Amino acid sequence: MHDVSDPRNASILINVNGELKPRAEAVVSVFDSGFMLGDGVWEGLRVHQGRIVFLDRHLDRLFEGAKALAMDVGLSREEVTSRLYGTLGANGMDEGAHIRLMVTRGVRSTPYQDPRVVVTPATVVIIPEYKEPDPAVYQRGLKLFTVHVRRGDPAVQDQKINSHSKLNCILASIQATQAGADEALMLDPHGFVATCNSTHFFIVRKGEVWTSSGKYCLGGVTRALVLEIAREADIPAIEKDFSLTDVYGADEAFTTGTFAGIVPVREIDGRALNCPGPRVERLRRLYAERMESEAARG
Repeated sequence: MHDVSDPRNASILINVNGELKPRAEAVVSVFDSGFMLGDGVWEGLRVHQGRIVFLDRHLDRLFEGAKALAMDVGLSREEVTSRLYGTLGANGMDEGAHIRLMVTRGVRSTPYQDPRVVVTPATVVIIPEYKEPDPAVYQRGLKLFTVHVRRGDPAVQDQKINSHSKLNCILASIQATQAGADEALMLDPHGFVATCNSTHFFIVRKGEVWTSSGKYCLGGVTRALVLEIAREADIPAIEKDFSLTDVYGADEAFTTGTFAGIVPVREIDGRALNCPGPRVERLRRLYAERMESEAARG
């Protein structure tokens, strides 16, 4: 999902282990676990009306992922929250900002996989940027292409962990880009639709909203919110296995993600869809209302 770049980002302050650094000086060691091995977890966060919306859900995922990796974040939830808001305050940001929160296992004494060679606490980096989706995308919609790169079996690399190891998604993105698409549609090991490379995927069929079983994709925060919002509005919202045949015969489709929220899909593998369709437009309105109420809670 491309953003409209903002010149203000040249002068942002980035938080590296509690210290605010100008962009050019915000660096980590070449021995850092994230750089060396992709050993870490991260979250993308959206700022609206001075609030980091749905932060509790994001911190749940971050700390659960770190625990699964036997990695100590080194900060409490309250300390992470304080550091996030302190970084926003130092940059005077309260709207139209997107944050990348990254936590790696720390600096290693030598290039080696075994975490016992880690010699520092976790590395915690907060990058806040002025970043908003291109408004035109909500009318134009996305073009998706089904790639050969599959979402892996959880015994290989569990997709539920939002880890720094994103090569699977990057390869999918490259194939989709070379096919002239905006995003990759990825299948699970059994050939059912799993997710997109950087967003979650939904279809609308006969008034029902379908998304994958969730077994082969990240536990998406916006994905979960859309399922909740739809059910509260008496829109049937179902998590299930479905195939490309179901996708090609769908009325509408859309993607979800923290950065751009709900975005309609206009085409999948050359098949045109109703874009933006009435169900997607209604869900976008309901999601916007939910975000406003979340920001107002303070």
